[in-house]
Amino acid sequence: MIHRIFVMDTITLADLEVSYHVGVPDAERVTAQRLRLTIELGLDFRTAAATDDIDATINYFDLSERLVALGQGRQWKLIETVAVEIAELVLREYRPTSVTVEVRKFILPNTRHVSVRVTRPWGSASSTVGTA
Repeated sequence: MIHRIFVMDTITLADLEVSYHVGVPDAERVTAQRLRLTIELGLDFRTAAATDDIDATINYFDLSERLVALGQGRQWKLIETVAVEIAELVLREYRPTSVTVEVRKFILPNTRHVSVRVTRPWGSASSTVGTA
């Protein structure tokens, strides 16, 4: 009998602040809004830990810079679209075993925020979300 050991280590980028043009009404997309992104990257750290090599893991500084730049010259109507697009980008470009993306928007009065969260396993990047 073969026993497989499931290993899931996680890198978390918590509350990355970005400025994206997002909103359903055209007027809401005129000015960039502050959003906070939390990205959880599932992967196996064993090789990176054994070699102490950045190339054996995900460079989270590079990812954070990529996500900040993603909003330049872009706009979306839905934060759901933003979350799915980020998940697909992360899977394609950084190749974690899974990714969870939470997008928080500070738009409604009397609430701390509105958020959406998506989780995608490796191999599920479908490129169904278009780019603007």
